[in-house]
Amino acid sequence: MVALILSGAPLVWRTLRQAMHRRFATDIVATLAIVTAIVLRQPLAGLVIVLMQSGGELLERYAARRASRALNELEDASPHIAHRLSDASETDIAVDEIRVGDLLVVRPSELVPADCQIVSGEGWVDVSRLTGESVPVAVASGATLMSGTINGDRPLHVRATARAMESQYAKIVELVRSAQSSKAPLQRVADRYAIWFTPFTLAVCALTFGITGDWTRVLAVLVVATPCPLILATPVAIVGGISHAARHGIIVRHGGALEALAAVRVAVFDKTGTLTIGRPAVSHVVVVPPWEKKAVMRLAGAVEQGSGHLLARSIVAAAQSSNGGMPSAESVVEVPGRGVSGRVSGHTVVVGARSFVRESSGATDAQLRALENGGQGLRAFVMVDGTPVGAIEFADEIRPNIPSTFERIRRAGVRRTLLLSGDLPSYVSAVAAAVGISEARGNLLPIDKVDVVAQLKRSGERVLMVGDGVNDAPALSTADVGVALAAHGRGIASESADVILLEDDLASVAEAIEIGRKTMRVARQSILVGLGLSAVAMVCAAYGMIAPAVGAALQEGIDIAVILNALRTSR
Repeated sequence: MVALILSGAPLVWRTLRQAMHRRFATDIVATLAIVTAIVLRQPLAGLVIVLMQSGGELLERYAARRASRALNELEDASPHIAHRLSDASETDIAVDEIRVGDLLVVRPSELVPADCQIVSGEGWVDVSRLTGESVPVAVASGATLMSGTINGDRPLHVRATARAMESQYAKIVELVRSAQSSKAPLQRVADRYAIWFTPFTLAVCALTFGITGDWTRVLAVLVVATPCPLILATPVAIVGGISHAARHGIIVRHGGALEALAAVRVAVFDKTGTLTIGRPAVSHVVVVPPWEKKAVMRLAGAVEQGSGHLLARSIVAAAQSSNGGMPSAESVVEVPGRGVSGRVSGHTVVVGARSFVRESSGATDAQLRALENGGQGLRAFVMVDGTPVGAIEFADEIRPNIPSTFERIRRAGVRRTLLLSGDLPSYVSAVAAAVGISEARGNLLPIDKVDVVAQLKRSGERVLMVGDGVNDAPALSTADVGVALAAHGRGIASESADVILLEDDLASVAEAIEIGRKTMRVARQSILVGLGLSAVAMVCAAYGMIAPAVGAALQEGIDIAVILNALRTSR
């Protein structure tokens, strides 16, 4: 009896506290069985219930969410230092000391510390952390910059238009914080069945005592009715499902994610790094007759071979793909972030930004505009012997086999798909059409993505969000289940997500949904079979055919059957 009291008291006390807060779950019948066993001095029956209850809770804790480090990582990666200019001197200050109107300098490769406007300087900035757009954005005097973007290779003088705490990056941190704190916990499958099984059990107990007046029979009913199938089936199935998913490179961080995956009907996707490769590639080459594209790319690739710039590597890859080998270049001079020049096969070749080729070769704005082809994307101009001969345009590449992946996602039960991106709406719509997504929205900031996901949830949809960057973290936290691609490292998006895909393959999204559906299907089967057997045993116990100790052994047999069935999810 001492062992039963010591082991059962914590379980009973916790159930009483939950009841005082109007939370009634699967634990009530088990608690009544433990208390009745203590009163009637039936320790064996009570200890079996304690063992089953504690074992189920240990399994749930094993599959529970690990504490997310999303907010810590976001705050650690935020700008901390700014360089203030005053009276021609430069002073390092904490970003919290920035005031609206302060003149700051942003050095190459530094984070922009606060929302600001460029006063002098030009170059490129990496906005992928905020908008998800993989292609660097050209900026010049008068352009606005958001905090958290990364400056390119040239210093920029900027004037702060907002304090750091009111800037875009700080808003992302706050969005993740509010999304995680307001995200309602998923109701456990077991608790949904307990809503009707617990009153049914209490009614049978009351009827048994009313007819027989025998408390031993009541204890027998409680013992065989203790919802061990409810306590064990879901945790065992979820642990098996998590193990199954892990073998396929899918890390499910908590059991609630598998339940959510089984229920999703709407899937929302980021574009850059998710549907696309996430790095710029040559998309189009405009040439001036009689020059041909292969010849222009051959010369441009030759001078870019020694550069480490992201766009230079894309040019070289495209030139090698179309030409095979390339000639060597001589007298190569690179201006970081702007362009490169050199001698190739007796020709002077210049490749780079508009301002660079204009300064290097004397090309006019009219000549360069003629090569822009009406587009607004990122491009590099090519000059040969002082004459503009072509322009190389860049865009992100769509991942291979995406359309077939989306067909599989639809077969898994997702009936609506959306593409959300910070890129131009025209390009976003084109990508959506190419991969088979029905709805697309562009020019979105992180808060806009959160608003879309939140609106879908308010309309009653169960929403899955797939992304890979800082800009996706708030939406991943807001969705019913957030899925992060983390093949290249576990970043902030991974820490904000419920499911992490270790392989850079969207087909894993469909597989994760399928595993979630199978897991919950097996869990429900186990619960229904177990409760059915318990209900039959309750009737026998009410007629006095089963003693409490025998009922405990019988319940053990039911538990084993439930566990064996639930373990099918690991296969």
